[in-house]
Amino acid sequence: MSALDQLPPDQSELLRGLTDLVHASSTGAGGLDGLQVIVELGVAATTAGGASFVEYGEGGGRVVAVCGGVDFMLGRPVDVRSSNVTAIMTGPAVQDVPMTEPGSGLEPLLTAGFRRTVLVGVRVGGEVVGAIQLYFRDALSPLTEVARAWVTLLASCAGHLYADRVGLPVYESGPRLSPLSLAIAVVGPSGHVRSWNPAAERLTSLSMHDVAGKPFPFPLPAPGKLVEHKMPAGTWIRIRATRVSGSDAVALTMRPRADERDNYQSRDLFLAVASHELRTPVTVIRGYADTLVEHWEALDEAARREAVLVMGQRARELSRLVDRLLTTTSDAAGLTDGAPGVPFDVIDALREVTADLAPDIRAVVRLELPVAVPKAAGDRAGLATVVTELVTNAVKYSPARVHVDVTAGADQQTVWFRVADRGVGIRPEHVERAFERFWQLERGDQRRYGGVGLGLYLVRRILERQNGWVSLRPRDGGGTVAEVRLPRADVSVGEG
Repeated sequence: MSALDQLPPDQSELLRGLTDLVHASSTGAGGLDGLQVIVELGVAATTAGGASFVEYGEGGGRVVAVCGGVDFMLGRPVDVRSSNVTAIMTGPAVQDVPMTEPGSGLEPLLTAGFRRTVLVGVRVGGEVVGAIQLYFRDALSPLTEVARAWVTLLASCAGHLYADRVGLPVYESGPRLSPLSLAIAVVGPSGHVRSWNPAAERLTSLSMHDVAGKPFPFPLPAPGKLVEHKMPAGTWIRIRATRVSGSDAVALTMRPRADERDNYQSRDLFLAVASHELRTPVTVIRGYADTLVEHWEALDEAARREAVLVMGQRARELSRLVDRLLTTTSDAAGLTDGAPGVPFDVIDALREVTADLAPDIRAVVRLELPVAVPKAAGDRAGLATVVTELVTNAVKYSPARVHVDVTAGADQQTVWFRVADRGVGIRPEHVERAFERFWQLERGDQRRYGGVGLGLYLVRRILERQNGWVSLRPRDGGGTVAEVRLPRADVSVGEG
């Protein structure tokens, strides 16, 4: 046990923080602010180097609150089928997981110097709504009994926030990750089945009576690995194995390899991308063309040249968009036009994209970029849409002639850039809703801003197909910061 773990936490400070949290909840506050307090108290109670809160939903999980040395995790998606989520659903409420364990889903944190994580599940009734995740640089020392009691209490507080619906869930659809919704089996060291839940029965048409005490009926992957198996009916399932913390058992999650819903969503997303990206340049070209036809004689030479310049610029943009859509029809979502993970220079890409923005938008963009950063792994062409959407959005919600700042940098595992404005700002409860499709800051007759609510939705989907992510947060002094993270091309997943 390390010297730090021998020291008791400041109980009075923790109790004050907990009292503030309870008071906020009782007065109708809470929400993301409450979760933020919980992760901060988790660090204080355990001497962890950082902490995050992951909210689980029907479509996946996402990091919605962070503190300590893991700020880069904010907004990062989490696969609900990953081994650490399976461990929360099948094992004890508090689990100590080495990050070197294959398939833990936490390997990228190794490059930030962390060696283990403590997972604390948060449940409401039989439903897993989220998890507190605590990150440690010490790979050896377990939690003290006092620290374990504190994090268990904090998880209970988070569960109460969700049960009371005090500004939660973050996502409008709400957490729906029930232990019965995933097909899960548990086997012993010999591979014989110990548990087989109702979802596994529905997926495989095998009952618990059929398999109990018998060898697992399908190929058995090693812990942290995944295998695919063709069922007698011709459908394929994917099987992933995870060690159950504190026991000799292995949990197996099973799911269809693909389903019709995924295909419909992909086609729907392709249509959304096509209509959203093509509409703007077509509208601008048509507007300037109509102006030239109807007012040619009234325009001076400079105005005519400016109109032709803009039309040419937008025509080139339209050509690039059409090329992207036509060359990616093999990808039903139509979001990439090259293999993801190709190294590229983010600084060059930012300068190129901002130089090609509409003149009125370009005029208020202020680039504060370093000379160079490590290359990112991703899709440079797709980044044009990301930057254009974020900058256009920032300008739309900012006062006239107020600068929008674009900055960039890198850390041990990611290359990042930020678009910061001094506009109307964003409330904490809206930082995730803003990425939902068709979500609008204002509704009905009260709307002052244009748009259909697709821009940020597309930004997130484009980035996550490149193993990157995007987050929003209020800016100190007013306004909003949008931050994009892409993996560094010179760092491999799990590299220490």
